[in-house]
Order: sequence, then structure tokens, then C-alpha cells
Amino acid sequence: SRLFKKVADHILALDNLHPFNAENCAIILWAFAKAEGSDPRLFKKVAGHIIAFDNLHSFNPQNISNIVWAFAKSKEPQPQLFQKVADHILAIDNLRVFNAQECSNILWAF
Repeated sequence: SRLFKKVADHILALDNLHPFNAENCAIILWAFAKAEGSDPRLFKKVAGHIIAFDNLHSFNPQNISNIVWAFAKSKEPQPQLFQKVADHILAIDNLRVFNAQECSNILWAF
């Protein structure tokens, strides 16, 4: 849609995505995937932003599951991002923080 294109163009025109936190990234990606309005350039830019984080500690389980779900649903491969997410999840001592929906979304995405 024109609205999604306008938002994507706005985000792509930004010099950086520093103002975008974990939740912002997750919601934007989820919205594009849900609307089947994938923009490969947008997904690549947001993936790069997430990969640049030192760690994913600021990402809650819902953020993580929505992000990987959005990339998988949109068929936007980002192996570096998926590896970073996998490493993050493997480093968590107790996965009880992930509910059933988040676990299933993550597994489906991978």
C-alpha cells in the first residue's frame, strides 16, 4: 500500500536507526509482514540495526519472536540476524520467560 511505502521510504532515508528500540523494530517488521508488504531494503536496514546491538538483552521474548517471525513470513533471509537470535536464546539459562506462542513462532521461523 502507499502508506507502507511511505513509511518504508521514510525509515530508509534516515541516516541511522538509533532512535528505534527493540519494540519499535519488532512492531515495524511485524506490521510489514502481517500486511504482506515486505520491503527487502527496509528488512535489510532493520536487520543491520539489530545485528549492530552489542547484545539482545533489551529485546523481550515477544520482540524476538515477532522479529524472526516477520523475517520468515516475508521470506527475507538474514542469516546473521538469525544466528545472533539463536546465540542469544542459547545463552539464556531458563526459557520460562518465553510463552508457548513465542516458542512456537521462533521455532516456525527457524
